[in-house]
Amino acid sequence: MTDAPTSTDELEQPATEVDVSPAETASTEDEASPEDVSTADNPLDTEAEIAADYLEELLDIADLDGDIDTYIEGDRAHVSIVSESQVLVGSNGEVLDALQELTRLAVMTETGDRSRLMLDVAGYRDRRRAELVALATEAVEEVRSSQTRVPLSPMNPFERKIVHDVVAAAGLHSESEGEEPRRHVVVLPA
Repeated sequence: MTDAPTSTDELEQPATEVDVSPAETASTEDEASPEDVSTADNPLDTEAEIAADYLEELLDIADLDGDIDTYIEGDRAHVSIVSESQVLVGSNGEVLDALQELTRLAVMTETGDRSRLMLDVAGYRDRRRAELVALATEAVEEVRSSQTRVPLSPMNPFERKIVHDVVAAAGLHSESEGEEPRRHVVVLPA
């Protein structure tokens, strides 16, 4: 009974000590999985991932089929639901616009930052973009030939931005007029 430890400190000490350098402990503590690194480096990747998770859950709840693709273009995260169903698009993209706002809110709730995420369903936004480019090109040609202002139909902010970009690229000027939901673009002579 002579060599028994007398305090709890003596019980907790390891039998052998291993010398670990600070560099070794830092490398193991600071290592992140490749998944963590990719999203930590780019907040837009994080937005896209959060949005994809949110939309995947929504599709499951609604029992709708669709695959979700994400990509980054410029300074925006883009999420696309690839599906044959038009249920999530709605009339004139109204359901899609509402779903995009809900998805942006879900991202903002997770990140604390405002999201500019773009959502597309069943290729609707791509088809609508092509229609709007054609419409804006026709309006530019009409303004050039008549030298009068040409008002277009009411559009949402996404659609107005596309028209403004086409008009600016053609060297003309455009303005948005009116109040939502009747806000529209007017193409003006140079």
